[in-house]
Amino acid sequence: MHIGAIAGGAGYIGSTIASACSDAGITTAILDNLVTGRREFTAGRPFYEGDIADGPLVDRVFAEHPDIDAVIHCSALIVVPDSVADPVGYYQANVSKSLEFVGHLLRNGCERMVFSSSASIYRAGADLTVDEDAAIDPQSPYARTKAVCEAMCADIAASQPIRVLSLRYFNPIGADPSMRTGLQLRHPSHALGKMIQAQESGSPFQITGTAYPTRDGSGIRDYVHVWDLAAAHVAALQRFDAVLTGRSPRRRSTWVRAPEPR
Repeated sequence: MHIGAIAGGAGYIGSTIASACSDAGITTAILDNLVTGRREFTAGRPFYEGDIADGPLVDRVFAEHPDIDAVIHCSALIVVPDSVADPVGYYQANVSKSLEFVGHLLRNGCERMVFSSSASIYRAGADLTVDEDAAIDPQSPYARTKAVCEAMCADIAASQPIRVLSLRYFNPIGADPSMRTGLQLRHPSHALGKMIQAQESGSPFQITGTAYPTRDGSGIRDYVHVWDLAAAHVAALQRFDAVLTGRSPRRRSTWVRAPEPR
């Protein structure tokens, strides 16, 4: 692996993956429309500002970097309440544009894609945990866009010259340990961001839930450090062929999941 491309590489997760790739000796080209990404997170890397559905732009990325071996697809809208309020916008951004993007990859002969999916597509068990054997039962429009994309990619890969490896996770937190990149939103919607805002403003931090089987009845969520997540994407690139031909042992993970807002 000598060069890869990251769609959504100016965002929180994509930019952290780009840093991890750089540390692993993998050169990355970045494609991002900067709707939520930050231009400064692309410093020092080939950067193409634009949309994943823009065929001529994707063609230019491959024309100028013909040695791209694989693409990491991190480009998506991800805020659950926003997806409830605007399902049309979320399906357009996450599903329709992803379909266009895969078509552009096929046209340019790209045979490997790592899809940044979500563990929110799983149905939580009676103990509120999920693992790789959990049923697929997304509980929000956002989660359903990820499930639809996975199924769509599986159908395409079954007959077209592209293979897709999906990484399912949720609740990333933290930053690049070298502080090259971090969360790009000034006012994030996740629990830690709300907690920091409450501390800075001196206002109460609202805890939701009173009937969960926990000490105080509130919900519990597991978090994954974004640098560990970035390392997983690097490993997926480095071991892509081995994983998809069954030569790599399957690793098992379990997460705690609280119900998502509807």
